Amino acid sequence: FVVNECDAIHPESARVFEENPNLHVDPVKEKGDVDAAFAGAAAVVEGIFSAPVLIHNNLESFGGVVSWDRDGVTAWLSTQGVFSARENLASHLGLPQNQVRVICDHMGGGFGAKTTPGVEASLAARLSREAGAPVKLMPNRAEQALAVGNRPSSTQKIKLAADRDGKLVAFEMLAFGTSGFAASASNAGGSSSANVPMPYIYTVPATRVRQANVALNAGAGRPMRAPAHPPASFGMESIMDELAVKLGLDPVELRLRNDPFEIRRREWKLGAERFGWKEKYRKPGSSPGPVKVGVGCGAATWGGGGRGTQAMVQINPDGTVEVRCGSQDLGTGTRTVVQLVAAEVLQLDPARITALVGDTNYPPSGTSGGSTQTASVGPAIYDACEQAVAELKKASGIEQPLGPRWDEACRKLGTAPLVAHGKWREGLSSRDVGGVQFAEVEVDTETGFVRVRKILCVQDCGLVVNPLTCRSQVNGGVIMGLGYALYEERVMDRASGVVLNNNLETYKLPGAADMPEIDVVFIDMPERGIIGVAEPVTIPTAAAIANAVANALGVRISSLPITPDKVLAALGKITDKNPVAERERELAEAFALVAAASTSKGSS
Repeated sequence: FVVNECDAIHPESARVFEENPNLHVDPVKEKGDVDAAFAGAAAVVEGIFSAPVLIHNNLESFGGVVSWDRDGVTAWLSTQGVFSARENLASHLGLPQNQVRVICDHMGGGFGAKTTPGVEASLAARLSREAGAPVKLMPNRAEQALAVGNRPSSTQKIKLAADRDGKLVAFEMLAFGTSGFAASASNAGGSSSANVPMPYIYTVPATRVRQANVALNAGAGRPMRAPAHPPASFGMESIMDELAVKLGLDPVELRLRNDPFEIRRREWKLGAERFGWKEKYRKPGSSPGPVKVGVGCGAATWGGGGRGTQAMVQINPDGTVEVRCGSQDLGTGTRTVVQLVAAEVLQLDPARITALVGDTNYPPSGTSGGSTQTASVGPAIYDACEQAVAELKKASGIEQPLGPRWDEACRKLGTAPLVAHGKWREGLSSRDVGGVQFAEVEVDTETGFVRVRKILCVQDCGLVVNPLTCRSQVNGGVIMGLGYALYEERVMDRASGVVLNNNLETYKLPGAADMPEIDVVFIDMPERGIIGVAEPVTIPTAAAIANAVANALGVRISSLPITPDKVLAALGKITDKNPVAERERELAEAFALVAAASTSKGSS
């Protein structure tokens, strides 16, 4: 077996799949005359940037409770998609979908891996049938670390060039990563791919990108909050800072000259002023004393937007309202959104509205993923409420049943409630958001410890439906990015193939003592409709922190997480078994093998 990417790349290494080599190289993507652009550039920089596999350590593990009786299967699951889970369960169990009901009242975290049901639900269902009783199956932490999915790793060798004015002219990247046993030729380009979108964000006229996936005898990669974007941001923003230093340009100014997204350019300027960038930014490594202070920045892009969702509104004769929508609440506040949207359209106190979500017996909705939930649910609720008001006018004979005549109109319904249906419609949501972040850190050069003082997030997300839950999403995304930057990494033993840090004691996550000041500024744009915010806010955090550490020290830590041993090694304070030097030697050999494979005919 093999559990390390650099080992697995070697042709003589053990194969994960006998019929395929471990290394699968994608076709080269190229535009423009890359070699000529580099040759004519005023400044060229190169670097290697790597980010490890991360484990999906949701507070609540995967799985649920399943009951199989003569009427069919009822499953209470921790899932980001009750309808996709029903379809999957029905298929695995050989049942029609009308005999499978999936419920998700609440869940303790879903960051991508729960968008598709694992084997846990179907196993619990089969056990329930055999036992004649409900069965609860929830993996423990060790099983979670092994088998439920993870964020793929990414190691990128990047070359970037610009002209004298700081306009980017050429970009080249050779990269590889792993999504465990999912990184096979048969899954190339799939949802488990370790490929990253490069060049990220910034406009470059000449580009050459070569990427490879490496199969391991390890758990499969699965979507994790903003799939592929955080490692892309880390690599691109790191090399951008290196280029800014070489050109003698302010890093923010370099980004403004190359960022094509108008809204994000506004955010760069607003964020720099609010953060005090001009006052805080100084030459890398020039901070005095043993505790160095530095600042850095990074940006994100994301799609978001809405899609087909349906909703039902029931107006009761006593004036109360029930709103039903199958979409599950991950803990991001979907119930709150449902209540608030309905309350605004119906002009009611939210306390009079009951939001019923997370059940396949309710109107269908899509999976909660891709920052699309609010943009999907909100318009459907809005439409259903508008339909309900129109029906109430007809039923009551009151032309304006809202406001003071609401209860009177509802009483005219008699004993039967009024039911109306609605669906997602164009014009109430849109796509594409930006977002920039600034980080301030202090680094103790005697211990290697990095403390993040402050993160400023300037974010657009279209219409901000509820500021409190939206801000909570930003806080959570920043904290997740903090873990990516400084703490998290799956550690596997090369000799035994075992995940060594398979619990919440040895797999370090940010805690209360690690929290920086998080300053959030929303660019509220109601005219764009609802778009989404969950993913973009976690994308640039690690990049901004890494750039701030490099600014503080004057040397770059090019691999995540940025741990004390790496800091001390970069400062030349660790000479025996220097982890940075050992990693550089290992990567040099690995990149030589990937480069050779990518240029060979019919590479695989």
